[in-house]
Amino acid sequence: MTLSLMCLPYAGGGAGVFRPWQNQPDLPFRVVPVQLPGRDEWFVQEPCTTMADAARVCADQIREAAGTGPYAVFGHSFGALLAYETVRLLASDGAPLPEHVLVSGAAAPGVGRPRMDGALLDDDAFVARLRDLVGYDHEAWHEPELRELLLPALRADLAVQDAYVPAPGPPLTMPVSVLRGAQDDLVRHEDAARWAEHTSCGARVVDVPGSHMYFTEDWPLLWKTLGTLLAARG
Repeated sequence: MTLSLMCLPYAGGGAGVFRPWQNQPDLPFRVVPVQLPGRDEWFVQEPCTTMADAARVCADQIREAAGTGPYAVFGHSFGALLAYETVRLLASDGAPLPEHVLVSGAAAPGVGRPRMDGALLDDDAFVARLRDLVGYDHEAWHEPELRELLLPALRADLAVQDAYVPAPGPPLTMPVSVLRGAQDDLVRHEDAARWAEHTSCGARVVDVPGSHMYFTEDWPLLWKTLGTLLAARG
């Protein structure tokens, strides 16, 4: 049976980020985009204000999409922390669990990370702060009409991340693979390696070429890397 890859969005993103993956004919996994309120077809809904609320939204979608088949969970940056909390929630619910968790561009939970403090910044300062932190810019952030559509969800997600403190609890019971851009100045290799503290099955860090948003320059490399890691999950 083909393994399903549940894809959780990074800050400000939505399921639409991953829907083009579904058109790739040679991927060795079934792509299941997971949505959050405040974006794409759920644009009119208010974004989640806590990590626990976002995890519940994701867990409910994953339970329905997974059924009884095998699955894994993938998330980048904010989405990596969200993936971790979503799997913890699934475990506490007694739901079927993923075989593998793949996190990207994120230090382990509990490791200090730069704050955005977006509520203190106007839109121009917010975009500049984000660009300086992640080393990435997006043309839509500079178009007034698009900015008005995109920034509310992005601000909300980063406020959730600023406030996030992982609650004590048992480690994950499946392997964790950690992807990191080799030139990512936001996430140190040693902080990515600390994901091993959060699973009883070990964690492997894979450095790939690029910075924090490495995959925007080479989507096929990300797909190939994910396929290789998932093929080796057993």
